[in-house]
Amino acid sequence: MSAIVAPAPAGSGLTAVPRVQRNGILEIMAMRRDPFAYGAARRAELGPVSGLNALGIQTVTAAGADAAGEVLMNKDRAFASGPAWSYFIGPFFNRGVMLLDFEEHRHHRHIMQEAFTPAALKGYMQEMSPLIADAMGRFPTGRVLMLDEFKSLTLDVALEVFLGVELSRDRAERLNKAFIDTVRAGVAYVRAPVPGGRWWKGLRSRKVLEEFFFEQIPAKRARATPDLFSVLCHAESDEGHRFSDEDVVNHMIFVLMAAHDTSTITMSQMAYRMAAAPTWQEAARAQSQELDGHLGYDDLARLDVLDRVMKESLRLCPPVPAQPRMAVKDTSVQGFFVPKGTIVSIPQLTNHRDPELYSDPDTFDPDRFGPERAEDKSHRMAWIPFGAGVHKCIGLYFGQMEIKTIMHRLLRGYEWSVPGGYEMPMDYSALPVPKDKLPVTMRRLSAAGR
Repeated sequence: MSAIVAPAPAGSGLTAVPRVQRNGILEIMAMRRDPFAYGAARRAELGPVSGLNALGIQTVTAAGADAAGEVLMNKDRAFASGPAWSYFIGPFFNRGVMLLDFEEHRHHRHIMQEAFTPAALKGYMQEMSPLIADAMGRFPTGRVLMLDEFKSLTLDVALEVFLGVELSRDRAERLNKAFIDTVRAGVAYVRAPVPGGRWWKGLRSRKVLEEFFFEQIPAKRARATPDLFSVLCHAESDEGHRFSDEDVVNHMIFVLMAAHDTSTITMSQMAYRMAAAPTWQEAARAQSQELDGHLGYDDLARLDVLDRVMKESLRLCPPVPAQPRMAVKDTSVQGFFVPKGTIVSIPQLTNHRDPELYSDPDTFDPDRFGPERAEDKSHRMAWIPFGAGVHKCIGLYFGQMEIKTIMHRLLRGYEWSVPGGYEMPMDYSALPVPKDKLPVTMRRLSAAGR
């Protein structure tokens, strides 16, 4: 009989959460090696709700769409995002919008929303389109590491559209490395600034990012420009509230990380899936070639094949594999007692492959998102790559706009392939990325094809 997280209060009618008795660090290592096999084995042993003690904290994994609805919709205000995420990334992404809760979160999000209105998105589209078109015209051919190419391109887009500054390649790469180190620090086993370790690198990188953004703020405050950085410096709520310099820096570091990494991960998945299933690549290309080479904001909705490929790629590998929340009072999930102070994790990486929601869930099948099947609508929480509830990703429409614009250009100009039988090896130690950086064979299409 497994140990329990905490006994349920007498007369509550709740069940105690069973807990894994094995070494917590070894369990986390097993989960990172193969989260799907690990999740299936743990669920078979303990059920959909189970606990684990590791890294100095007690975590409850609550699998399934119903549990996701309870925790993420948070109708009883029993769960907070900030304390949970802060344990993992707080020192590196301090006071980003995902790390705020309740009234403070509502206040900050209300101001930030000014940066993601339809008018703002159309402005960003105008800024990014020429940059993407130019980059796609120079895209390499032959053997190409797609993760590296996407990361470089999304960094350039972020510098242009989010920062609105021109940087040398060396300084841009230094910022990129700082973001990588801050992300990886959050899942460090040794959570102390031991020189050379992930945690230590993350703290140093946070300082690099802070220094950069504080250095740029006076110019951004002085003159309004169409980039996100400037918008946050000048945005006001209806009551006239504005962000402090510290608020702007915190939000810029968080948003830039979120946009840069999630877009890169999603496009890597899409490129892999369309290389392994060339009929989908051909169908998406045919639709892109029906449109003018210049893709406008209002054209995005016409790319429904690419949209289904994107959604299916996000289902199979959401860039953020889990959503943690902390119980701020004694509460329950799916009839199990959850004591105050417990971190509850919603594992959307494995939830997205629930056979109760999706037919043949491990298979790449974009048609499941078509109107005839609409498997993603089978439950409110069936498809949540951007989270759900009040903390749903504020930049999700920007991310999809950027991804579709880049992939549209790539499809019109190139075709790519992987060897038969190739399966992309994944690294789940932080955010999910291909271990081999996704090598493909890239071939430029004829001018007529473009």
